[in-house]
Amino acid sequence: MKISYKWLSQFIHTDKNPEEISRILTGTGLEVESLEKVQTIPGGLEGLVIGYVKECVQHPNADRLRVTKVDVGTGVDLQIVCGAPNVAAGQKVVVATVGTTVYPVSGEPFKINKSKIRGQVSEGMICAEDEIGLGESHAGIMVLPEAAVVGTAVKEYFNRQDDYLFEIGLTPNRADAASHLGVARDLAAFLRASVIMPDVSSFKAEHRDGAVSVEVENEKACIRYSSLSITGVEVKDSPDWLKEKLQVIGVRPINNIVDVTNYVLHELGQPLHAFDADEIKGGKVTVKNCAEGTTFITLDEVERKLSAEDLMICNAEEPMCIAGVFGGIRSGVKSATRNVFLESACFNPVSVRKTSKRHGLKTDASFRFERGTDPEMTVFALKRAALLIKEVAGGEITSDVQDIYPVPVAPFRVSISYQNVNRLIGEPIAPGTIKEIITSLGISVIAETSEGLDLEVPSFKVDVSREVDVIEEILRIYGYNNIAIPNQIRASLNYGVKPDKEAVLDQIADMLASNGFLEILSNSLTKSAYTANEETAVKILNPLSSDLDTMRQTLLYSGLEAIAYNQNRKNPDLKLFEFGRIYEKTETGYKENQRLAVFITGQKQVTQWNQGSEPASFYNLKAAVDAIVKRLNISGLAEEGYESADFTQAQQYRKGDKPLVYFGTVARKVLKKTEVDKDVLYADFDWDLVLKAIRKNKIAYKEVSKFPAVRRDLSMLLNKDVTFSQLRQVALRTEKGLISEINVFDVYEGDKLPEGKKSYAVSFLLQDEEKTLTDKQIDA
Repeated sequence: MKISYKWLSQFIHTDKNPEEISRILTGTGLEVESLEKVQTIPGGLEGLVIGYVKECVQHPNADRLRVTKVDVGTGVDLQIVCGAPNVAAGQKVVVATVGTTVYPVSGEPFKINKSKIRGQVSEGMICAEDEIGLGESHAGIMVLPEAAVVGTAVKEYFNRQDDYLFEIGLTPNRADAASHLGVARDLAAFLRASVIMPDVSSFKAEHRDGAVSVEVENEKACIRYSSLSITGVEVKDSPDWLKEKLQVIGVRPINNIVDVTNYVLHELGQPLHAFDADEIKGGKVTVKNCAEGTTFITLDEVERKLSAEDLMICNAEEPMCIAGVFGGIRSGVKSATRNVFLESACFNPVSVRKTSKRHGLKTDASFRFERGTDPEMTVFALKRAALLIKEVAGGEITSDVQDIYPVPVAPFRVSISYQNVNRLIGEPIAPGTIKEIITSLGISVIAETSEGLDLEVPSFKVDVSREVDVIEEILRIYGYNNIAIPNQIRASLNYGVKPDKEAVLDQIADMLASNGFLEILSNSLTKSAYTANEETAVKILNPLSSDLDTMRQTLLYSGLEAIAYNQNRKNPDLKLFEFGRIYEKTETGYKENQRLAVFITGQKQVTQWNQGSEPASFYNLKAAVDAIVKRLNISGLAEEGYESADFTQAQQYRKGDKPLVYFGTVARKVLKKTEVDKDVLYADFDWDLVLKAIRKNKIAYKEVSKFPAVRRDLSMLLNKDVTFSQLRQVALRTEKGLISEINVFDVYEGDKLPEGKKSYAVSFLLQDEEKTLTDKQIDA
C-alpha cells in the first residue's frame, strides 16, 4: 500500500520528517518496506527560473530565430537564442539556465549547455510547457502573468514540491489502516495528536428532483447502502492538484468524476462508485443477486457469467455493477455523462471475497471490502465525494442522502484487566498510560474500576473484538522497543532426537551450495495438470486460482517452472535443489512426505579460452547423488534401473525394499508441460527415509597404509545389458578384503564388436594394509 507524506500531512500536523515517520509507523505494526522521494514532474523543475525578456531582435543568420536578452534576477542578463514564434520583449518566461537538465514530455532528458547557434552565443533556453513536463503544448514558449517575480524558482511558482512515498506492507488484519486516514490514526495515537478530518459541513442538497429510488433485497450481503444524485456535471480532466495526488501513489487519472471516487477511497478507505444516472433504466437501483448464468460485460469489456451468489447493483432491467468488485461497461461515467448517481456502501467481506476470486478480479475496492470496511464511514465519504465533484466538475446535488441501514452494526464491547495487560506485555504499565493509549486509538472507555476498563471499540477496528486484541493495540502504541529485555532467561533442557533433522538438512544444503547449486523455494500449491494420480490428489476447496488448486505430489514441476523462468531470461545453465513436502490423500486421511529434489540443466561449466563447452550428463547428476549419500554415511544401498514415464532413462538406490532416491533424464513430454526446451537431469530423494538410513556411527580416521597399492586393468567383452554395478558386486563378492577401488575408464560399442556386445576397460586398485602384495596374490 502506498501512502503520500504530503497527503498524510493533511490529516495530522507534525514536525517529524519522513524518515522519523517511517520508524514510528514500523514500530506500530505498519511496516514501511520502502521510502522514496517522488517528483510529481520528472526533474522536479530543478534549475528553472522566471526570467524577463528585455530585448528581442532578429537573428542575423537565421530567419526563424531570435536573439534575446533575459533578466533572471542574478544581475547579469543572459543572451539566449530562441526559435519560438511568440517570443517578444516584455514577457515573463520560464528559463532553463546553463547546467540544468530538462525533462520533456516526450523524448530523452537533455542538459542545457552554453553554445553557439548560427554564430550567436546562447546561454540557456526559454521553455515551452511540453519541454519541462508542465503540459502537452509546443505551439510556443510559456508566457507567464505580469505578476510573476523575476528570479523566482519555477518549482516554487507552480507550487510543485517534492513528495515522499511510503510503501507499507499491510497485513490482512489491518483493514482500518488501508487509507491515509487509517495511517494517520496510528501516527496520531503514537504522537498523542489529533486527526484533522475533511470538512463536509457545507454539504446540502440544492434541489430534490434528481433522486433515484433504491431497494436492497439482500440485506445480509449489503450491510449498508448510501447514495445521492448530482446533476449538471461536466466530465473532463481533473485539476492538477487532484491528478498529482493520485499519480504520486501510482493511480492513473481517468476523468474528474472517477478521480474523485479514487481520491476518497485512498483518503478515507471507503470505496465509492459513480454511475451515469441516465443509464439507470426505470429510475430505480436494486441491490440483489441475479439468476445463475446471467451474462454481464464488465468495464474491461469481458463478458462474464454470473453466479447466483454474486451480489449485483441493478437497474429496473439489467445488472450494472458487480457489488464491491467491478463496474459495468454501460453504466459507468463517460465523457458525455451529465448526471451522476453516487454510491457509498458497506458489503459483506465474505461475499465480496468469493465473488472476486470466482471472476479473478482484484481491484482497490475489493481489496478493502474483502478485509472489512467501516459501515459508519459510508455517509461521510459520500458527502466528501459530492463536495469534491461539485468543486472539480460543477453541477448540483439534487437529492438528500438515501441511507439504507437495516441492521446497524453495534460497536464491540470489551473488558480488559490491568493484570492481564501487564502479564501479556511482560512489564507493568501505569493505568493512566493504558487509558491514554486506548483513547488515542479512538476506543471509548464506558466504565472504569481499579481492576480494569470496560471499552467500546469503534466499527472501523474490525480486528479488535477480544481482550487480547486490545492488549495488542496498547503494545503497538506503547512500543515494542520500550519493553526491557530481562537480564536472566530461565529455560528447561530438552532432549533432542538424533539425528537432528534441521542439522542434517543444513549440512546437505551447505554442501550443495558449496558445489555451485542454488536453493529454490516453491509453493506447495500447484496446477491439477501436474497431478500424477487424481485419486490421491489433495484438492483445495476454495482455490486462489486454477494454477493453485492442488497440493503438489512431486517437486519435479515446481523445479521445471523455475528452470523455464530462467531459460526464458537467457540463464540456461542451472544447478538447483529444493527441500519440500509432497502430499497425497489416503484411505484414512492425508499423508505428507519430505523430499529433496536436485536439478541440473545446460552446460557443465562456463566456456572459457582454455576449455570448451560440454552439456551436463547423467553422470554429473549421479556424482551429486553419490556425494550426498557419502556425506551422510549411508551404506548398504542396492543400485538398479528405475522405470517411470517421467524419465527417458533413470537409476535408483534402494534401502531394503524402499527407493531411497531415483534419478535420471526427464522425459520430453514432461518438459513440454512447463515449456522447458533443454534437457533436465533430476534426482528425487525420500528425505524421511534418508534420515532413517543415516548410520549412527561416526566417521573415524584410518591411518594411511604403509604398504603400496597395486593397480590391475581388465578389458572385458560383455553383453550390452550387463551394468557396471553388477560387475562391481561380483568383484566385491570374490575378494572384499583386498579390493579398495573399482572404476570403469573406457567403454566401447561399435561395429567391430559382435552384435549385442560392448567392451569395458575396468581398473582395480588392490591393497593389503598388513603386508606387500605378491604377484601371485594379485593375479589370483
